[in-house]
Amino acid sequence: MSKGFFFPLGDVTKTNIFPILTISLIIINVIVFVWSLTDFDNIISTYGFVPAQLSLITIFTSMFLHGGIDHIFGNMWYLWIFGDNIEEKYGKLRFLGLYFLSGMAATFTHLITNLGSVIPAIGASGAISGILGSYLALFPRGGVHVRFGYMPAQMPAFVVIGGWFVIQLIFGTVSLVGGVGSGVAFWAHIGGFVFGYVVTKAMKFKRPRW
Repeated sequence: MSKGFFFPLGDVTKTNIFPILTISLIIINVIVFVWSLTDFDNIISTYGFVPAQLSLITIFTSMFLHGGIDHIFGNMWYLWIFGDNIEEKYGKLRFLGLYFLSGMAATFTHLITNLGSVIPAIGASGAISGILGSYLALFPRGGVHVRFGYMPAQMPAFVVIGGWFVIQLIFGTVSLVGGVGSGVAFWAHIGGFVFGYVVTKAMKFKRPRW
């Protein structure tokens, strides 16, 4: 995940479950990342999603590939912090559905904003963006422990996650009007986030009181 205004350290919204699926997704992503290091370039080109070579299989496999330690750490960190709350709220099967459908929505958004690209897109960022969108819909005022520079603080989710989303929109727009590429699939983040937010709003979960 690309950074927002604040780096999240944890959230204060407690859960009453053991987040087995969140943990399992983290473990699988780490295992796949370690495996990818055995033949990195070939694995990325084979299993990454290439817009110019549309493949239904790589829509799925690309969600488990990462470009480096910082890439997988950032993604898994966000999933660890925010995934357990969504897993509890959605239940196991619906949580998996949200995760993978968000990833698919992210890939589709990346496709339509990068038609003809031969650069493989990889990462769980799109799926996790859907988790962030869902979290914002459910817990907008939920406290998130953050680091702002070297200063610890607590901010509501709508500031932390909302700030992150604004950055995606800004850089995504810049990329469309000819800005210098950064290697970050900002529109994939946007697509996954919007999907997670809209679906969660449509499900009309009862929001906790603060």
